[in-house]
Amino acid sequence: MRHRKLTTKLGRTSSHRKAMFRNMVTSFLKYEKIETTDIKAKELRRVAEKMVTLGKRGDLHARRQALAYVRDRDVVEKLFEQISSRFKERKGGYTRIVKTGYRTGDNAPMALIEFVGGEKEKAQKAKKTQKGKQKTA
Repeated sequence: MRHRKLTTKLGRTSSHRKAMFRNMVTSFLKYEKIETTDIKAKELRRVAEKMVTLGKRGDLHARRQALAYVRDRDVVEKLFEQISSRFKERKGGYTRIVKTGYRTGDNAPMALIEFVGGEKEKAQKAKKTQKGKQKTA
C-alpha cells in the first residue's frame, strides 16, 4: 500500500528522479512551456510552483535556494526578475496542465505544462501588432 507516500517513483532511482526534475524545472522556467508525460507534469508542477514562490520572496536566501535546485544562473535571474513579477498578486496555481493525447510508440498519456496568464499578454501584443499594421497600410 502507498499510504502516506508523497512522491511518485516513476520507475527511477531517487538520484535519477532528482536529476530529471532539476533538468525539467530548468527547461520549464527557461521556455515557460514543455510537453511531457501526464504524471511527470503533475510532479513537475509541485517543484515549479515552489520555485515561483521562492522568486516571489526575492531575498538572498530564496535566490540561493533556487540556485541550489535550478541548473542555470540565467534561468534563476529570469525567475526572480520576470516570472515572479508576473505572479506578484497571485497566491498560487501558477501552472496549467493541458492533456494533449497519447504518444505514438508506447501510448503514454502526454500533457503540456505552461504558466497561467500568458494569454492576456499575447492578446495585448497581437492587438499592438495589428494596430501597427493598420497604421502602415
